[in-house]
Formats: sequence, structure tokens, C-alpha cells
Amino acid sequence: MGIKLGKFIVTVVLVSQVAQAYEPGDEGAALARHAGIALPAAAPDRPMGEGEGPFGRLVIENVMLVDGLGSPPRGPVFIVVEADLIAGILTSPPDPEPGERRLDARGMTALPGFIDGHAHIGSPFQGLAGPITPPEYVFKLWLAHGITTVRDVGSVMGLGWTVAQAARSADNLITAPRIVPYAMFPGADSSVSAAITSAEEARAWVRAVRKRGAAGIKVRGGTEEALAAVYAEAHNQGMGTASHHDQNGVYHMDVLDSARLGLDSMEHWYGLPEAMFKNRTIQDYPAAYNYSDEQWRFGEAGRLWLQSAEPGSGVWRDTIAELVSLDFTIVPTFTIYEANRDVMRARLAEWHKDYTWPALESFFQPNPKLHGSYHFDWTTGHEVAWRNNFNRWMLFVNDYKNAGGRVVAGSDAGFIFKIYGFAFIRELELLQEAGFHPLEVVQAATRNGAELLGMADRIGALTPGRQADIVLVEGNPIANFKLLYGTGHWYLDPDTGETGRKGGVSHTIKSGVIYDAKSLLADVARMVSDARAAVNSGP
Repeated sequence: MGIKLGKFIVTVVLVSQVAQAYEPGDEGAALARHAGIALPAAAPDRPMGEGEGPFGRLVIENVMLVDGLGSPPRGPVFIVVEADLIAGILTSPPDPEPGERRLDARGMTALPGFIDGHAHIGSPFQGLAGPITPPEYVFKLWLAHGITTVRDVGSVMGLGWTVAQAARSADNLITAPRIVPYAMFPGADSSVSAAITSAEEARAWVRAVRKRGAAGIKVRGGTEEALAAVYAEAHNQGMGTASHHDQNGVYHMDVLDSARLGLDSMEHWYGLPEAMFKNRTIQDYPAAYNYSDEQWRFGEAGRLWLQSAEPGSGVWRDTIAELVSLDFTIVPTFTIYEANRDVMRARLAEWHKDYTWPALESFFQPNPKLHGSYHFDWTTGHEVAWRNNFNRWMLFVNDYKNAGGRVVAGSDAGFIFKIYGFAFIRELELLQEAGFHPLEVVQAATRNGAELLGMADRIGALTPGRQADIVLVEGNPIANFKLLYGTGHWYLDPDTGETGRKGGVSHTIKSGVIYDAKSLLADVARMVSDARAAVNSGP
């Protein structure tokens, strides 16, 4: 039978046949296994020589500083790291000490380690197109782009699997960012598991996943009773909450409804235009509309913002004011929908050649059986509608930021032509397009993410006492975010008249461990080349 597994459809056995096969938080992964989808092995141990440190004392010399707190760039400065903490930021070089490590960062800029607020360590349904991306591939792409912390919203590879990766990363046993695992609440679709619909069941499930190591909960829908209980119990347990307001349930639970119940963050944009409807209560679906046809689903979604309140209207302003008062967070993930406004750009991005895993290449191609692979017959009209949709959506997000609302950068990579790491840098560019000053973009990618995770006293800024999560990049990324791409920036040297590449993250420091970002990218390129060779060689 066809079963919708979170975001995708596969053929699996009846739920009753696997009812005892999983623990809370592992529902989706258990069904994937029963569908014959092989989940990847855990990331390998960090090999000797991959990453240096932490050191008793590390001094980063002669670097420009962007602290993530809104201060303009300044420098050169000298950043002193002791073990895994920033001990000081000095304007003159400190006296040398025996055994210290010095890193000359002349010509570079230091930024706080980036936080991807909406991430997935691969996805089981990639397995329908070929071997799932191994975590080593994903982790190295993240680190190579300066991402030192990810919020895995849903832990769709299985909560136990994800928590184990998080623990090994915390001990620097694997080459990986810090991982904050959120469990996926099985309350929206009875085909995922025995759907949880009552408040009592919901509270018990939240307590169970907390005990197993979940730091938060992601929901896609469910009964009002169950969702209210999830938000309340998660708060009691000190856990975060995130919601993708699925269009199947948004009529009775939009963003404002959820925020009033205690939801911390909304993912993407679903449920926000619906909260501001004035002349209707339900999206203007065509009479023959079929939500299960993803081209239809996303095609009509591109017309949704223009059905909502006008920018600057009373409803628009009141919605912003209420969400700000609730300390609510928006994680827009502009990048994951960018193909809708220009599918050729997304399909032909230059990094696909060397860095896209072969199964992802197959997964991205039009296929009605795969989630996000819906550009079957994507027209100029679709793209025009989505450009208009983006204009209104971006205007709201920028207005929300200007009113004091928290906006966090997230990528949702692994879908719709978006590759880990590269997609996050593209999100920074899109936030700037939305109207954010580059320094505000950096805040969305650092400090704001730390606040959302309840970790602002540990990460998200370059100040003494915080974790030594540092991105070092050649040049000034505040002037040009393209310098952060692993492929760098293509430019013309005015002195020589020659064209070439510059930029790319040079080093990513996570908890005091220095990673050579370019070496990590080279590893990824080799992994991709080997995987393609294996595919081409056949069985």
C-alpha cells in the first residue's frame, strides 16, 4: 500500500505489522526500513590528522572581526582561544607562550560559526533514488561552509541514530557540526504510525523522546488537543518546538493559533498567509485540485501570498506585532523554494558537477513518486507567480525583522536541487535580497539561531567566554557573500586582467578544533567521484 512517510510516499507494509518495531521518535525510520530502504551507517571516526586541536592556547592573528552582534567589521585583531573557549579579542599581539598554536589570518575575516536552523542529515526517501547520502558527506559539506551547529528538525533518519551522531560530534569523535536533534511528532498522519490524537498520549510521547535525547519537537499537524499538549509538555521539559504548518491541517491551526499555544518557530512560510486571510478562510484551490500532485500543490502555493492581507495593512501589522510579542521565530528557508522562480538556475548550479551525490542527482529529477521532484512541466507562468510570491513573502520577513522579530537562517538542503552547505550560503544571499543588511544576515545565521536553540550564552557570537566556533574566510564576506561558497567567487583581477576564483571558507573552527575547509571539500569531491564510478560500473 502507499504510505506517506512525513514528506514522501513509499510502498510499505501495514503499520500494524511494524507497530512494535520502533521506539518513540523512530517511527518514520522504522517504516523506511520495512520498505526496504537501507539507512546509511554512522559517520566514521575522525581520522588522525583531520582537524587540529583543541589547543591549550590558539592565537588567530591579524584577522578582521565580524562578531555577530551587529558591530561593524573591525581589525585587525588577535583572537585568543584556550581549549574550546574564546579567552580574549585583542588589538595587539599577545606575548607568545610555550606550546601555543598561532594561525596567521592576514587578509581574512573571522565570523561566528554558522547555525543552520533547518537541516536534515539526509533523508530516508532519498533511498528510492539510490544509496542515501552518507553522513560523512553531509557533515563535511556543512563544515566546509562554516556551519558549526545544525538543528535537525525531525531526525528523520531515526531519533536514536541522530542522537548517537550528536553525542559523537559533541566529543569531537567525528568530523561534524554540533547537532541539535528534534523528534518528528507522529500526530498528523495515521499511516506514519498509530497517530497520536489525545493530549495524554501526546504528553507521554514528548516525555519519551526527551528521555531518548531529543532537544525539541517538530510537528506537521495534528489535532488541536494533541498539539496544545505537545507545546505545553515540551516547554515543561525545556525542549524547543518547530512546525511546518501542513496545508492539510492549516485551516484549524495556522501560525497565529500555534504561536498562541506556545510554538517557538515556524518553518518555511506555510500557515502565515492563511493567518492573514481577510476575504476567505481557505486557500483559493481550483475545483479539480489534488494536493497529492506535487506540481499542483507547489504551483498553487506560489499564488497564496497574493490571497492574503496587503503589505502594511492593519492585519499585516497586527500579525507582526502579535508574533513579536510572543517572542516567535521565523525560519523562512527561502533557498529551498528558489527553483520555483527559476528552475534552470537551480538545476544547473555550478557546484553540482563536483559535489552532488549521485542519488541526489536522481532524486532531484522530475518524478511524481518522490517528494520535491515536482518540476514535471514547470512553466513561465509558474515562475512568474513564484517571483511575485517571493516578493510578498520577503517583504513580510523583512518587516518582521524590522519590528524586532527573530529571523533565523535555515536551508532544508537535500531537496529540490539544493546541496548541503552551498544551500545555506545561498540563503544568506536571499536574506540580503529580502532587505536585510549583510550584518543583519550574519545575525540571522549566528546569534538568532543561538537564541532559538537556547544556546546564546554558548554560541552565536565572537566574544570572550563563548565556544570557539569561528569561520575564517579570505576577503570580506560582508561585501560579498559569494566568497563563502565552496566554489568561491569568479572575478576579474583589474591589475592583471585575468579572471579566476577567490574565496571559499579557509578554516572552520568548531569547539576549538581547526578544520581545513578546502581539504574537507576535496574529500567530498573524491567521495562523489567514487560514488559515480560505482554507479557507472553497474552491479
